[in-house]
Amino acid sequence: MDATELRGKSPDQLRDALKDLKKEAFNLRFQQATGQMENTARIRTVKRDVARVNTILNEKAREAAGEAN
Repeated sequence: MDATELRGKSPDQLRDALKDLKKEAFNLRFQQATGQMENTARIRTVKRDVARVNTILNEKAREAAGEAN
């Protein structure tokens, strides 16, 4: 996921994407624990995508709080 792509989404869409990414991260951790993991680099990618989505959500929350004042 690209940050510019994420900035174009609404907060609800970002929360849905975050939920999906967290589910994927859980499944990847489970695969790793059971020895079924094929692409180990995917864990790192998903972690970074989760952080990226959280950052964009926080930016949008700060913008909304700034507009309220």
